Amino acid sequence: MPRGSIAMSSGRFISIMDTTLRDGEQTPGISFTPAQKLQIAERLDRLGVDVIESGFPVTSDGEATAVREIAASGLSSEVSCLARAEKRDVEIAANCGVGRVHVFIATSDIHLRDKLQISRDEMIRRARETVEFATELGLFVEFSAEDSTRTSLEDLHEVACAVRDAGARIFDIADTVGIASPDAIRSYVAGISDTGMAISVHCHDDLGLAVANSLAAVNAGASQVHVTVNGIGERAGNTSLEEFAIASELLYGFNTHVRKEMIYETCSFVSKVTGLPIPRNKAITGENAFGHKSGIHTHGISRNPMTYEPFRPELVGRKRWLQAGKHSGRHGISIQLRCMNISLKQEELDWVVKMVKQNGDQGKITTDEELQRLAFKAIQTSGVRGK
Repeated sequence: MPRGSIAMSSGRFISIMDTTLRDGEQTPGISFTPAQKLQIAERLDRLGVDVIESGFPVTSDGEATAVREIAASGLSSEVSCLARAEKRDVEIAANCGVGRVHVFIATSDIHLRDKLQISRDEMIRRARETVEFATELGLFVEFSAEDSTRTSLEDLHEVACAVRDAGARIFDIADTVGIASPDAIRSYVAGISDTGMAISVHCHDDLGLAVANSLAAVNAGASQVHVTVNGIGERAGNTSLEEFAIASELLYGFNTHVRKEMIYETCSFVSKVTGLPIPRNKAITGENAFGHKSGIHTHGISRNPMTYEPFRPELVGRKRWLQAGKHSGRHGISIQLRCMNISLKQEELDWVVKMVKQNGDQGKITTDEELQRLAFKAIQTSGVRGK
């Protein structure tokens, strides 16, 4: 199946539209150069992303340059860019050489009244005319209703029908302020499904539900999900690419083109470029995601890793590791030492375990280096302690 296509019939394939270079760049503190954007786009292409939203070209000359360079770089991923429901935006997008454009306009009462200050009829007119214009230019059009989830389903359905008739191929339900629940998302997807359009979702993480809402959407029939690497984006961020890709396959059996073994490498690269560290407790890619400390856990892991891991770390390019601490037992610490090619007698191991627990009670972390030091000290003094 070619990149960017959406399987309407099987429900098993989910298209991934990555917006790291657009919504991700809207993260406070992040600004990409055109060269950095191209580097990230190339990584996303190798990762297997279906559609790359390369930017919002009307915003600046540098942004337009980046979109143009990515579009001309010969990637396997389909390249799209963002445009407001204005003909000027679409013209600029077309001049950047993209074959696909993501047109949007706000549809909720609060946005129409307080931001755009236009009527609902005027909003629909702008949406329809812009989509028609983009289609006439030969662009594949995805339409987003900004703030969909604070728009009544009846009003949203009217917008969807209008842009469908104008030539839009995909309708994106945008949970712009992350206010929806999974139940609400399912209702919105079901309510738009009779339009015959492919349905996409764009979820924000303000209430920590972006991934859950995206999963609810695909289970309700959506065929595409907007994501960002490391979940970066406005405010609390967007649906995390890595979390959605793994959860959708392992929990629901959906397929994506994402090369899972390249996930950690890609996330680390984007973290380095943005300067935003990956939180240690971040699912999938955080430093602690495959770290084990409790004695009960390390004992179980040594027998069968599946006792305390939902999937093999190698699946996403990771490795498991153990850390000694006051919750550790002989078994776990013995495993760590064996990995260092250190073998201790029983009384030596007992002493090391005792010291590790004392460190923990004093609020100290026993690093690998400290554990190694304790082991060597145990070996050196075991004869003395035995007398």
